[in-house]
Amino acid sequence: MSEITSAVQIVLPQHCNGYLKPRLFGGQIMAWIDIVGAVAARRYTHCAVTTVCVDHLNFIGPAYLNDTVVQEAVVTWTGRTSLEVRVDSFVEALNGERKAINRTYLVYVAIDDQDRPVPVPPFVPLTEEERMEYEAALQRREQRLARGV
Repeated sequence: MSEITSAVQIVLPQHCNGYLKPRLFGGQIMAWIDIVGAVAARRYTHCAVTTVCVDHLNFIGPAYLNDTVVQEAVVTWTGRTSLEVRVDSFVEALNGERKAINRTYLVYVAIDDQDRPVPVPPFVPLTEEERMEYEAALQRREQRLARGV
């Protein structure tokens, strides 16, 4: 697997809605996803990156006030100047047990100091899991291209 980039947050009052049992705003977790995804992309490319697309953003569980949210990002595919990063988000209990709350894929483009796209190192899948993810990434890419993204 490509290098895992991790981020950890505690859900604080400013991250939540005003319900009786305060729940993490979707927009807040989206911001955290973009940050950890961009860090993974920057580490992989050794360049600045810009977000092109957030794909398949699915909320599969909640996070509440005072929960610990753990996020893990990995590169799944590269093109000439772009790359796809998968970000998995979990709520982590105090005993370390994790429950998945989100999985999404983002596409970034590596850029130079003049904001021009630059080539990225090719991603070569080595494990069966990486090969499966890479093949799925190719299908997601075709779907994005069909939508004009």
